[in-house]
Amino acid sequence: MIEPSKHQPHPGAQKDAIDASDFVYAATGARVRRLTMPDGAHWFPAVDVCKELGHTNSRQALADHVPDEHREILETVTGAYGLGIPAGREWRRDLNLISLQGLILLVNACTKPSCLPFKEWVAEVIATVQREGSYTLQEAEVQPADPGAPIAYAMPEQIAEAIVRLEERNIQADERFATTQERILALQEQTVALQEQTVALQGQMLELQRATLAAQQMMAQAMERIADRLDVLALERPAPMAEFPARPTTETVLADWRRRLAVTADVWTVAVVIAPVLVEEGELRQPLESIAARTGLSVHRVNECLRLLRKHACIRSQGATEDGAPVYVLNQG
Repeated sequence: MIEPSKHQPHPGAQKDAIDASDFVYAATGARVRRLTMPDGAHWFPAVDVCKELGHTNSRQALADHVPDEHREILETVTGAYGLGIPAGREWRRDLNLISLQGLILLVNACTKPSCLPFKEWVAEVIATVQREGSYTLQEAEVQPADPGAPIAYAMPEQIAEAIVRLEERNIQADERFATTQERILALQEQTVALQEQTVALQGQMLELQRATLAAQQMMAQAMERIADRLDVLALERPAPMAEFPARPTTETVLADWRRRLAVTADVWTVAVVIAPVLVEEGELRQPLESIAARTGLSVHRVNECLRLLRKHACIRSQGATEDGAPVYVLNQG
C-alpha cells in the first residue's frame, strides 16, 4: 500500500493533473512509498520500484536506465528543503530515491507485460506532442463545486483500464489469500486435534507400560514361590540310585538352577520358559526374539540372561541353527 507523504506540498504548489498514486499504480502495478516535497516534486524509493518492476539488481537498474539528475539519496533530497529524515526503520539516510521521471524511465526499461498499457500511453503522449505540439488531458465531466478548486481531469483510457485490471487482480488475490487462510486455519485445527489425540494415546501407552511392569513383577514373584517350593520338594525326595540316574524334569532342573545361583526376576522368567523345552526336547533351538516375545523382555536382556545361565553351568552352547539361532542343551555334570 502507498505510504502517506511525510512532507505535504506547499498550498501554493501546482496540483497534479493526474493523481500521482494512480499514475504510479498503473505504471508499476503496486502502491509504492512516496515522498512529496513542498514544491510538489515526487520521489520514490528505488528499491520499491525495482522490486515491483522485476529488476533484481536495483543499483544496476539505476545505473543502466536512470541518469544522475533523476536519482538521489534520501538525506540529500530532504536536506535541500530543510527537512528531516522521515520516521521509521525503512527510511534510511542512504536510501536511493528516484524522481517521477526516473520512475518512467525504469518502467520503459521493464519487460513485464503489465507495464505495456502505460508504455503505450507514454508513446501516445509523445506522438501527440510531435504531431500537435502539445498534449492535453480531457476535463472530467463532473467538476468540483467549489469555485476555488482546481480543474479535474479525466484519467487517460489506457491508465484507467490498467488500474481497473489491477484492482480486479488484487481482489482475486485477496479472495485467494482469504481461501488460503481458511485452509491454513482448518489445518491448524486438525493439527491441534491430532496433538490432543497423540497426548491421549501417549497416556494410554504409559498406563499399558505400567500394567505390563506390574504383571512382570507378579510373574517374577510367582516364579520365586514356585522355585522355593521346588527346593522343598527336591530336599524331601530321596536321591536316585547312582547306577540308575533319574531323567530330569522341569521341577528338578529349576531346583538345581536355584541352588547354583542367586538370580533376578528376569533370569527366572527366562528359566521358566526354556526349562520345559530343554527337558522335553533335549535342546533349545528357539530364536532370541521368540523367547523375548514370551517373556516380555527385550532381546538384549534375554541374551544376558542366557549368558548368566551358561556362566553358572546351567546350560551349554551347542552351536547354532541354519537360521543363526543359538542352540543350547542342559549341562548335566
